[in-house]
Amino acid sequence: MKDISCKFLVIGAGPGGYVCAIRAGQLGLDTVIVEAGKPGGTCLNVGCIPSKALIHAAEEYDKVVHLANGRNVLGIRTTKPELDLSQTVAWKDGIVGRLNSGVSSLLKKAKVKIVQGRARFRDGKTVEVETETGRQIIRAENLVIATGSAPVELPSLPFGGPVISSTEALALISVPERLVVVGGGYIGLELGTAFAKMGAKVTVVEAQSRILPQYDAELTRPVSKRLQALGIEVMTGAKAKGLARAGGTLLVEAEDGSETSLAADKILVTVGRRPVTQGWGLDELVLDMDGPFIRIDERCQTSMRGIYAIGDVTGEPMLAHRAMAQGEMVAEIVAGHKRVWDKRSIPAVCFTDPEIVTVGLSSEEARRTDVDIKIGQFPFSANGRAMTKQGEDGFVRVVARADNHLVLGIQAVGQGVSELAAAFSLALEMGARLEDIGGTIHAHPTQGEGFQEAALKALGQELHI
Repeated sequence: MKDISCKFLVIGAGPGGYVCAIRAGQLGLDTVIVEAGKPGGTCLNVGCIPSKALIHAAEEYDKVVHLANGRNVLGIRTTKPELDLSQTVAWKDGIVGRLNSGVSSLLKKAKVKIVQGRARFRDGKTVEVETETGRQIIRAENLVIATGSAPVELPSLPFGGPVISSTEALALISVPERLVVVGGGYIGLELGTAFAKMGAKVTVVEAQSRILPQYDAELTRPVSKRLQALGIEVMTGAKAKGLARAGGTLLVEAEDGSETSLAADKILVTVGRRPVTQGWGLDELVLDMDGPFIRIDERCQTSMRGIYAIGDVTGEPMLAHRAMAQGEMVAEIVAGHKRVWDKRSIPAVCFTDPEIVTVGLSSEEARRTDVDIKIGQFPFSANGRAMTKQGEDGFVRVVARADNHLVLGIQAVGQGVSELAAAFSLALEMGARLEDIGGTIHAHPTQGEGFQEAALKALGQELHI
């Protein structure tokens, strides 16, 4: 097989990798991208996209169940619904397939050469790819490592049999009667909530003192309330010890030290993700590391000249849109543009019920700085659009400096607030002050009005509360 030489080589076609390659192609760089699986990586194939499809299907089914049970205040009645999860999964897979094809088309449009196979470094400029037809050698002037992350496996609960990761959970063709979720972070709660809405009896086992520990308690309170309403049992301060000998039962050490057994048809382990740093020749390189992650500077440059790294392999936050932004920036740097990585405004969205959005500093983080702050908070219980959507639980919060009113952070929890993430990020990116947000005319009736009202509240000029 003839060797390939190129200006730019991207290893991994996840969100960061394919965006990097597309942008490089647009800028006229001779670009090659290597991917062992389908384009789109974890996010598109077994993560962000399919999980949101499953969450949507679960929400629709839950609505119909409530209609059938006569617990609907809108006066709508229907007969008892049925769920064919295999058809739901087929619909989800169809969306993934369309997006796979779309990514491939975009890469071809940008004149990026796609090599299907597993890449392994020979040295800092040479990669060997194991393809279906043989071994392909690629030599590149500049390389990008975008190998992503994988689910963390617990030694006491190795994947297999009833123990599954999020990948297997998204491929189930029947709803488990009893589902135990080990890990009360965003992945576990998103999927656990979805399966509870589809009829599973769900128990969440979380080692820390509360669920979603990366968010402040006020933001997670409406989520906890909803979990309880759905009948999801949450065990905090509890540790999963392993399976009982007979299998199908999870042994859990409770907060008080006692041991309990949880019967389960499936045990979903969602205790985090780890960077994929093995299997592609890391030992052939001399890269500085930050613990398990590849160390990068403000340009995503590693300790080796001409080698960049982006996305989950470089550390937290492990978010697809962070990887995309890094990939776009690296392509422009290699093309000769002056760019640095500005991570001030990276939104994080938790697609629980209700949803959570955060960008910038939380109120707790802002209080730990050396500046005085102002906080404005507006509840959705006072928002007309939230009322009409039966989504009154939650609020919008704006955190700003007290002296010049510069916005430092924005948070929200509520039904559909993920769609406010763009407005929140733009405000922070543009250096908005409370007066900018308060003085912007927001459409009525929308939940976005809560954003304006929160800013006005911080200024002492609130109108609707």
